[in-house]
Amino acid sequence: MLLDTASLYFRAFYGVPDTVRAPDGTPVNAVRGLLDMIARLVTDFKPTQLVACWDDDWRPHWRTELIPSYKLHRVAQLVPGGVDIEETPELLQVQIPMIREVLDAFGITVTGAIHHEADDVIGSLATQADCPVDIVTGDRDLFQLVDDERQVRVIYTARGMSKLELVTDDEIVSKYGISPRQYVDFALLRGDTSDGLPGVAGIGEKTAAGLLQKFGDLRGIIAAADNRDVPMPAATRMKIYSASDYLAVAPAVVQVVRNLNLGAQPARVGSFSEERWTLITHLVGEWGLGGSAERLIKALDAAKVD
Repeated sequence: MLLDTASLYFRAFYGVPDTVRAPDGTPVNAVRGLLDMIARLVTDFKPTQLVACWDDDWRPHWRTELIPSYKLHRVAQLVPGGVDIEETPELLQVQIPMIREVLDAFGITVTGAIHHEADDVIGSLATQADCPVDIVTGDRDLFQLVDDERQVRVIYTARGMSKLELVTDDEIVSKYGISPRQYVDFALLRGDTSDGLPGVAGIGEKTAAGLLQKFGDLRGIIAAADNRDVPMPAATRMKIYSASDYLAVAPAVVQVVRNLNLGAQPARVGSFSEERWTLITHLVGEWGLGGSAERLIKALDAAKVD
């Protein structure tokens, strides 16, 4: 099970009141909310391995060099030559180091990659795995990784933890009229304001899906637009022409990286050493994690694989 960690802790922060505090008054609503989410996921899906995928660079410069607007509206401070600072509520910002520490205490592997987003970590782990994979996210971009043949699916959290959606090949075909393999081209044609991707002006989901159904992929669409003998509405042809610079670079931005070398295999679920129990006990008391920690311990123990 691969967790899109930031997607989950942002959801936890906004889903649990910030009046939930540690004994010293520090907010722990995102920490406790995330632990409860993981407990629910482990209980329901019983993964043998669990990875919290991390944004070591949430807005990589190699992507913004291609499309400068990429996630620009979410930047609090540009950092030339470094990692841009994301606009994050102050009460959440103080909890992010706590989240990393508590995940480590529970033996949940936290994995990131320099100059890459969590999406790229997820893409690489899902592609290189030799077992079924569940990807937990509220980000539609990761639909591109769905693959029934390889048993890779998305557990989609956009409607909340009580209304999780299991996204498979059939779900994508039913919802969008395209296959997962076409999703990257679909997304870049349509655009995505939440990621600062402009898309092709005048082409929405319905038109993008129709073009992909007819011409197969972006390369086929561009070839058809260039060939006057191929039937295509003049207005659509002009939209493709007008967006040629964008279409030349967008695939590299939208497509997740699948070939990162991420090192050692993640730990098996539910392995608690005496040292780990001591650390968990300390953090539970210091941060007032109470029932949330207990629920996660119970879930991990029940899913434990010897």
